[in-house]
Amino acid sequence: QVQLVESGGGLVQAGGSLRLSCEGSGRTLSSAVMGWFRQVPGKAREFVAAISGSGGFTWYGDCVRGRFTIYRDNAKNTMYLQMNSLEPQDTDVYYCAGRPRRGVVVDDYEYWGQGTQVTVSS
Repeated sequence: QVQLVESGGGLVQAGGSLRLSCEGSGRTLSSAVMGWFRQVPGKAREFVAAISGSGGFTWYGDCVRGRFTIYRDNAKNTMYLQMNSLEPQDTDVYYCAGRPRRGVVVDDYEYWGQGTQVTVSS
């Protein structure tokens, strides 16, 4: 079984930065695509970014491309999301996920974390 635990969320002013972490335990996900999604209550989960097992390929949602960077450290079984130039509309609960079932941008992954809140004030 795999457990994913996010950390690094919090409150930041617009224009600021945060770095989210997603640490995996249990079976290693070092060969699996992993991703970040975000969601506010009542809305569909939105794709943010994904990264291949080796880290050589990355994908980004249009809303974050150029501002966010996804990377991973397989030796630590940890994935990161560096978020720069944050905007109030980035306020959401951010979820990490591992091993997609139907493509990297579809919110149908085998493993999910519990989420971490990111709030950006104007």
